[in-house]
Amino acid sequence: MKKLSLFLIFFIFGYLSYSQVKISGVVLDVKLKPLPGVNVYLKDTYDGATTDDLGKFEFETIEVGQQNLVASYLGFENYEKGIELASSVKDLKIILKEKINELSLVTITASSFEASDERKVTVLKPLDIVTTAGAQGDLVSALKTLPGAQQIGEQEGLFVRGGTGAETQTFIDGLLVDRPFFSSTPDIAQRGRFSPFLFKGTIFSTGGYSSLYGQGLSGALILESLDIPERSASTLALSTIGVGAGIFKLYNDNKACVGGDINYTDLSPYFSLVSQKQSILSPPRFAGGTFFWRQRIKKTGIIKFYSYYNYGQLKYGFENIDIPTENQLFGLKNGNLYTNLTYKTSLANDWVLNSGISVSDNIDKIEFGGLKGDSVIYSTGIKNTSGLYQARAVFSKLLGQFSTFRIGAEHQIRRGNTNFSVFNFKTDDQYSAVFAESDLYYTSALALRLGLRGEYSSLIDKINLAPRISVAYKISPKTTANIAYGNFFQQPSLEYTYSLQDRDYSKASHYIANVQTVTKDYTFRTELFYKKYSQLIKTVPDTTLSGNGYAQGIEVFWRDRKTLKNVDYWISYSYLNTKRNWLNFPIEAQPSFAANHTANFVFKKFFTKIKTNISATYSYATGRPYFNPNRPEQEFLSDRTPDYHSLGISASYLTTVGKAFTVLVFSVTNAVGNNQVFGYRYSSDGTRRAEVNPPAPRFFFVGMFMSWGIDRRQEVIDNN
Repeated sequence: MKKLSLFLIFFIFGYLSYSQVKISGVVLDVKLKPLPGVNVYLKDTYDGATTDDLGKFEFETIEVGQQNLVASYLGFENYEKGIELASSVKDLKIILKEKINELSLVTITASSFEASDERKVTVLKPLDIVTTAGAQGDLVSALKTLPGAQQIGEQEGLFVRGGTGAETQTFIDGLLVDRPFFSSTPDIAQRGRFSPFLFKGTIFSTGGYSSLYGQGLSGALILESLDIPERSASTLALSTIGVGAGIFKLYNDNKACVGGDINYTDLSPYFSLVSQKQSILSPPRFAGGTFFWRQRIKKTGIIKFYSYYNYGQLKYGFENIDIPTENQLFGLKNGNLYTNLTYKTSLANDWVLNSGISVSDNIDKIEFGGLKGDSVIYSTGIKNTSGLYQARAVFSKLLGQFSTFRIGAEHQIRRGNTNFSVFNFKTDDQYSAVFAESDLYYTSALALRLGLRGEYSSLIDKINLAPRISVAYKISPKTTANIAYGNFFQQPSLEYTYSLQDRDYSKASHYIANVQTVTKDYTFRTELFYKKYSQLIKTVPDTTLSGNGYAQGIEVFWRDRKTLKNVDYWISYSYLNTKRNWLNFPIEAQPSFAANHTANFVFKKFFTKIKTNISATYSYATGRPYFNPNRPEQEFLSDRTPDYHSLGISASYLTTVGKAFTVLVFSVTNAVGNNQVFGYRYSSDGTRRAEVNPPAPRFFFVGMFMSWGIDRRQEVIDNN
């Protein structure tokens, strides 16, 4: 019996030794680096092994036939593959892909600063915009404290990286806004038309922006409107320049809301206290209002309607540099309407639709002439009307867990009419665009954005194709590197199109690289850029698209919310080297709207015990070029204005008046009273000149803002 037992043991051992199959190989990540500690096994068996420090594994099994080999490792997607076990399986090479989760996901941020309460890569929140000293609650003025933007005080617009204000476009819910600023007046920059409190998200792109947007050579300001608020509320605003009131009401189980506001601005009381450089004949007066309606449709849809209208007028005189005994007259009456209707919903097969239509209409009645004292000697007028009517639809779909594909189209009808004496100029353009873009996440640390935009203009009668690409790589859990390239086209301004000999688009190519670190308490960002212009407008000797230019530089941004108790500050610096040969330039030169060095320091401190926020903003820029007609042609735009200095200070006190949450605000721009010179106007013979300055050295603002239903006290505290 003992011999039989030994025989059976040796027989079974020999059988197992003969029938066991060896399985061996190596496990690597997508960078082909070995992964130690990976569990490799045959599914539904106990046969397997763990990889060593070199990622290698080896084990034996008695299983035969078709089996499933599994490799699992924390933070990586499971690997499973069928193998045939007729004999030993050696030198297997298993590649594991990192498992992507939203918290560790890299974000594409090339040349984009985002203000939002929802995105983890936020650089500024909406409340940061309205509490920035010197901005006077103007969204665009606050964005000028970020790198890439120029400190321009005599023209409205966002001047970005060597581009004009017209080369940065504004979009609300994906729809282009035709006149985002109040109408131009000589040598005075105008405010933006829209309140920061209208928007839940703000993306300020200084280049390399998404293929979903077009017609901007330099940048894009992308605004996303609020959805349905949490509660009904009403507001009242009283200030040194006007009054305003608003209300919105929730209904239908908080699935819908309706509301609006009215406002009236009159600067005559303010001008009676603070003298202006200009001779005021009729002080600026504006009246307007907004109306909105938002409705949720089923579980996934929302429809939003927004309408804005404003009417204003002003008239003043300013120095006539050619005739010292006279003043020049300027008067303006402006009416502006902007309306949009958007609809967002989920469709079948995980598609999402974002669609919208918008209407922009603007009328400017401009009067100019001569004054003797306050008496009009002579005058004439121009009437400009413009309209933009747009429809847009974007379809998007998730590819896998986080990758996204977007495709869409838009159509615009643009009309303009200028009446001046016997001269009447009309323009009518039909513009269409199609675009596609995909955000591809190869791993949670590596993302690629590929986009293509095609555009057609009936006025130009040509098609362009604009490829754009961005790559983002996560260097560490908080640090991301980005590179981007793209082509951007823009139609020439309508006033030039009638005389252009060969109509085409102006073009800019962007090359961008940045590194950004974002934590809860700190933000650091540095970016290099190069921008090449071609087919810019030239007006001498004929109106052609033979102009060109470049812009290049480096930008740095630092924000710190932790080092000093209850203090939040940020510092931005921009170096810009740019030249153009366009319009009437005789040679390639640095344009008058570009400073080589620009810096901003924004400081905010909240005093919890007294519920008061103190803010200060210091802005600096080196002198900008200006035209001196006494210089020879080879020294065109070689002179420089004095350096720009500005210190803005504001204080806001949070309290309760009755049942209303109330904020008392005081602010002053250019508190030190520096002489800010934006340029010079020369007489026609070049013998006399006048400085281009702000209307007054400082601007003071005192206001009280009351709200019933909304208490932002905790939001202010949390933001510091």
